[in-house]
Amino acid sequence: MHSSKKHDFQAAATQARDESIFESELSMLRDVFKLLPAGVTVQDEHGEFVLMNDAATTLLEAAAAAPSAPQLNDRRETCLELLRTGRPAVMEEAIVGGPAKQVFLTSHRPIQVAGRNLLISSSTDITEQKAFEDHLFRSAYYDELTGLPTRRVIEHRVNSLLKYDNGQGRFALAFLDIDNFKHINDYYGHPVGDALLVEMAKRLGLDLRDSDILSRISGDEFVLLLNPIQNDAEVEEYIHFILQRLKAPFFIEQSEIFASTSIGVSLYPEHGRSYEVLRQNADIAMYRVKNGSKGAAAFFDASMEREALARMKIEQSLRLAILEKRFCCAFQPKVDIRTQEVTGVEALVRLRDDEGVIQAPSTFINLATELGLIDELTHLVLAEIVKSIDLINETFGPDTTISINVAAKQAGNPEFMQSFAEALEATGFPARFMIEVTEDAFVTKTHFQDEILPIFRKLGVKISIDDFGIGYSSLSALADITADEIKIDRSFITDIHKRPRSQGILRAIESLSEALGMTVIAEGLESFEELAYLQAATKIRYAQGFYFSKPIFLEDLKLATTPRASEARASVSSRPALENRPTYSRAGGYRR
Repeated sequence: MHSSKKHDFQAAATQARDESIFESELSMLRDVFKLLPAGVTVQDEHGEFVLMNDAATTLLEAAAAAPSAPQLNDRRETCLELLRTGRPAVMEEAIVGGPAKQVFLTSHRPIQVAGRNLLISSSTDITEQKAFEDHLFRSAYYDELTGLPTRRVIEHRVNSLLKYDNGQGRFALAFLDIDNFKHINDYYGHPVGDALLVEMAKRLGLDLRDSDILSRISGDEFVLLLNPIQNDAEVEEYIHFILQRLKAPFFIEQSEIFASTSIGVSLYPEHGRSYEVLRQNADIAMYRVKNGSKGAAAFFDASMEREALARMKIEQSLRLAILEKRFCCAFQPKVDIRTQEVTGVEALVRLRDDEGVIQAPSTFINLATELGLIDELTHLVLAEIVKSIDLINETFGPDTTISINVAAKQAGNPEFMQSFAEALEATGFPARFMIEVTEDAFVTKTHFQDEILPIFRKLGVKISIDDFGIGYSSLSALADITADEIKIDRSFITDIHKRPRSQGILRAIESLSEALGMTVIAEGLESFEELAYLQAATKIRYAQGFYFSKPIFLEDLKLATTPRASEARASVSSRPALENRPTYSRAGGYRR
């Protein structure tokens, strides 16, 4: 009995000593933990907290207050599991409280203190780091403007479909491009253009299945994956549905904007067995639409591939031609229809192909613009003019103006226009030049009128509005334009003596231009009847067209033996005199 009591006493003393040691070590840990910025906790074998510092207290109070969170229960379960296995672990913990979300990186490690198994956990706030990582992830895989997946997401998805295809799968890849998006951007401004892209993405994304993907791959280009598909008719029906939906106007910042989209479609496996081939073929089909009516859709076929190869060959030839400077200029006179005198010439660029054949600009100008080569081409034209200025003076006279065409895209580019102004000034005779731009260069929000035009005015360079009447402006837009010359598009001049409606439009343009002090030139004059009408029924003094002279190559004039190479003047003066032709009077068939 005595022995038993002694044993109990010793056990109690040992336990008390262990408890004292445990409390002493725990107190020491508590003092150390208080100094740590990280949230530190200690849990016992039952998952109960026996120690936590101030940072951990704040963290756990937030977890307890979170409305949707079983974080404390999760922490207890984790503790029991780790103590059972005896292994450490590192994991992320998220606490959602109010509008903010905090993320912590917590390190758990089982320890023994005074013979007791405990779990010590340390939590570091990585909210900012995670936010930065999420930002990098979204930047890499999601478009910042529209929120759509990027090119690499849809490429990865297609490659996954191809990798695990058992030969039975079918899907469609559609390439979508907004028509005339640059004009919309220029006219309404980039904020409206961005808003249009967002609204376009919303419309295109309606009614998609979870297995479909819409991706914005660049600028105004989208790629749509339709997966799976049963047949071609299913895809055709859905694409038609998209086109119909896009016909409705977009209302952005109090503007009503109509924006169509051209769509090219390729099918797997018929049109390719890799993402790159399928995307390229869909792109080829889309460009077939772009070169046609726009705002429509086309499925890829083999003939399109042949066209694309031919186009690529033309692109390569064009780049080589610019590199080798295989361009020349022809000049078409502007004539005073009352005196038959040449008052100016328009420089028209021509291309010599590999066989030396002269090609008209319709075969390469649009392509040069699309490929970003038009700026270099325009400078080449100016260089040709400067090189031939003596012959130009001998042929047409030293006082004639020299017109150079500048695309609207160039006119809206301050960097190019500044360099072009410097090149004109460097010729030593900038006042001889007239720049011809289409009317949309004035009415878009590229600040051509306010910022670029004064640079050329200072040099004495004149401005002409080319192809007037077929662009985006209206007659009222003329009131805000400070140009020297308006060239009425040939579509209004052709058979003008037979077309009362065109006559009315011509009179309106003439009257307004006269009031604003701008010279009017009739383009595309080809018959005596058209000339006679202009002389008898209008006040228009100047015209340009095949009736007077086709474009003249100066190199041809160099070979001429006639002094002063006067073929250009002879071609005008040799036309039959008006008195030898039927007379047209305002009292006759042509009335105002």
